[in-house]
Amino acid sequence: MSDLIVIGFKDETKADEVLLDLIKLEREYLISLEDAAIVIRNKDGKVKVKQTQELVSSGALSGGFWGLLFGFIFFNPLLGWAVGAAAGALSGAVTDIGIDDNFIREVGSTIEPSTSAIFFLIRKSTPDKVLEDLSKFEGKVLRTSLSKEDEAKLQAALTKA
Repeated sequence: MSDLIVIGFKDETKADEVLLDLIKLEREYLISLEDAAIVIRNKDGKVKVKQTQELVSSGALSGGFWGLLFGFIFFNPLLGWAVGAAAGALSGAVTDIGIDDNFIREVGSTIEPSTSAIFFLIRKSTPDKVLEDLSKFEGKVLRTSLSKEDEAKLQAALTKA
């Protein structure tokens, strides 16, 4: 079962830094991310969401490939590519895996202007090494599916910064 963690930061760029750090940890096999997203609320209060999994574009790309392949088989590659790309984009738009988009927007609208938050869904991790690495960032745990004890450890690591 995956764990959801949402951490808020006092500036607009810190969530991006944390995401890059988590990607580095994933390359080192210390954490396995299922999904991640960043919310930035600028000084005017506008919320911007950055997803790590863009399903519409990836669906269009894979659909276009398969459509082109079937188009070559049936002697009409351009029509096959167009139909495949449209079908892939449509399936990507209606498919929502990972963190719910409405939840991301809801929490994003509650953070203060000129701040950011990171949402990540963890399949598995090496908690002691991940916490040690996250301790260089100052943040506040906003939401989590962790136990109270694990949440307190995470918050303690984030306040060490």
